[in-house]
This record gives sequence, C-alpha cells and structure tokens, in this order.
Amino acid sequence: MLGVAVVTGILILLGAWWMGPSLFGAGSAEADRKVVDATVTKPVECSKPDAEETVRFQLDGKTYEGLLSGCGHSQDEQVSIAVVDDPTEAEGPVSVFLDATAPGVHDLRRPVGLGLLMLGCVSGGTYAFLLARGPRSGLAAA
Repeated sequence: MLGVAVVTGILILLGAWWMGPSLFGAGSAEADRKVVDATVTKPVECSKPDAEETVRFQLDGKTYEGLLSGCGHSQDEQVSIAVVDDPTEAEGPVSVFLDATAPGVHDLRRPVGLGLLMLGCVSGGTYAFLLARGPRSGLAAA
C-alpha cells in the first residue's frame, strides 16, 4: 500500500512538472513583453490614488505614448518599461509597466508551487500508510 502511495505521489509531481509554468502562474508573459526605455512626459505625485504617469517610448522605429501605472518620477526621467499590448492596435495611450514589476513575471511561483505540491503528496502518502497500517496495540498503556 505504501508503494502505491509513493508511486502516485511521484506521478502527480511529474505530471505537474510536465504541464509547465502555466500550472502555477502565467509563464508566457515574459516572452510576450517587450522591454524598452521611455521618457516620462507627465509625472504624477504619489498622493493621488491610482496614479498613472504618461510616458513616451519608441518601438520598432515608431514613437508611442503610454500610461505607466506608477508615480514619483521626474519630468523627462528615463525609465525602463515593459510593453505587453501591441501599441499599433491601441487607440490612444497603451498600458505599460515598469520593467521590474510587470505582472505575470515571478520566478518563485513554480518552485514554491512544486514544493507545496510535494509536501501535499508526502502528507497524503503518510496518511494513507497510517490508515492501511491500522491501530497498534500495546503503545497506549500508560
């Protein structure tokens, strides 16, 4: 019985590894984004809720305007941004993110998720082993 639980746990882990990064978070966002340098054209103070600054950037030789979800930058400050959406299809400013904080890019999701899955498999296997073994007599005589 213990062997079946161990094999089942290993198969679950291998299946999770085979499914790829999309199991524990969006793994394709890193490949779909383009990182470019931008110039802040309309800075915003951080005292405003949901502050968005306007930036200007070049992509494929064309100049675009973007809305950066952030605050506290100076006029004409250079920032590194990540462009996820296609700016040629946008009617107006395109949404951009700071390069270091682009959503969907988090390298710890996969190893932490697999570690938690492994602990769950070990716990389930241990529980199955204890159920199959049954109660032990003579140990509770104190």
